[in-house]
Amino acid sequence: MMRAFDSDKLVIATHNKGKLREIAELLAPYGIEVVSAGDLGFEEPEETEDTFAGNARIKAHFAAKASGLPALSDDSGIMIDALDGAPGVYTADWAETPNGRDFPMAMKKVWDLLEEKNAPEPRTARFCATLCLAWPDGHDEIFEGTIEGRIVWPMRGEHGFGFDPIFLPDGETETFGEMDPARKQAISHRTDAFRQLVSGPFKDLAK
Repeated sequence: MMRAFDSDKLVIATHNKGKLREIAELLAPYGIEVVSAGDLGFEEPEETEDTFAGNARIKAHFAAKASGLPALSDDSGIMIDALDGAPGVYTADWAETPNGRDFPMAMKKVWDLLEEKNAPEPRTARFCATLCLAWPDGHDEIFEGTIEGRIVWPMRGEHGFGFDPIFLPDGETETFGEMDPARKQAISHRTDAFRQLVSGPFKDLAK
């Protein structure tokens, strides 16, 4: 049986400011005080799993144990069909450089690989998000969301973060990078997963 969320404070298990902003906005109607793992000074645990759910669990349980509070994590990424699902759980790793994450470089790498493979159009892809809500006693709940689309070039838009400027959702004319943040929020993979969270553990919290 799914456990109901009954705390007034929640740790968001991320150091990613863009991800934190999106999750905090989604949580705004529920009257929950939100603090991030970064704000609490927690280290980022090593993500050693090869699935979104596995890595989401690592982050959420680490933050819940360290804080003594329920924690919500998100593990997400882009899966490109012509690249056999890559970068997938390694989406952020593809952007790593000695000086930090360079997503324009990572997006160029994606496009160059697609060109090398002469991948046919449309170059289909999907963003995936897995939320893990974990409690200090070790219990957790998992929620998974996706949005289908395709890879486009050149990069388009200054909004969003990560691979947003090269992802064009099905049925849309703007990439996630071009989209008004409210529009992206309405259709995103993270929102898809969040709807499931809201209808489960958070269903009694809506104002």
